[in-house]
Amino acid sequence: MPFDPNLDKKLFSEEKEFERTKVSVSVMSYNDGPKKLQISRENKTAAGEMQFAKLGRMTKEEAEVVLPMMQKAIEQM
Repeated sequence: MPFDPNLDKKLFSEEKEFERTKVSVSVMSYNDGPKKLQISRENKTAAGEMQFAKLGRMTKEEAEVVLPMMQKAIEQM
């Protein structure tokens, strides 16, 4: 069965924008399945548009902001 975006529900989401990137923490549930934590990153392109990127490594500043967002997300699970 292929992924159906209509079955993917966002139950919680919080994001923080930095100088050239944005990090989002979400709680998602696919097809009313178990709630799962998702962390994603978007980078600004040269044109100023946001584009999805692998989260990869985080700076200390990003990690300090993401940790409390993750704790809020876990409370929603």
